[in-house]
Amino acid sequence: MEDVIAKRERERRKVIEMVRNYANSLKGKYTVFLIGSYARGDFNVWSDIDVLLIGDFKGNPLERLLGLDFPPGFEVIPLTEDEFDKAIKKNKPIIWDVKNEGIVIRDDLDICKNMPVR
Repeated sequence: MEDVIAKRERERRKVIEMVRNYANSLKGKYTVFLIGSYARGDFNVWSDIDVLLIGDFKGNPLERLLGLDFPPGFEVIPLTEDEFDKAIKKNKPIIWDVKNEGIVIRDDLDICKNMPVR
């Protein structure tokens, strides 16, 4: 029987690769983080794949989501650079996620050079 830890590590690597493929399919400049339970490694069968997507978006968050084509099971949070900067200044919980457990998938906007992340 396969070791449970090895199976979970393989599943997590598979999800990270899915997010990487999605991030690489995006046209334009983006910074993409995997956050949440898959980033931490404490995911379960009901976990969604939390992706923070920072880019040049127009409209409100719902309009942004409607304009994005992302795979089933992905929970995408689309923020502009300005919104992300404001979240940093206000020390919002999503910034804690990025700093403490976020996995950098793509960083076209050079956000990570000024922010300690994994």
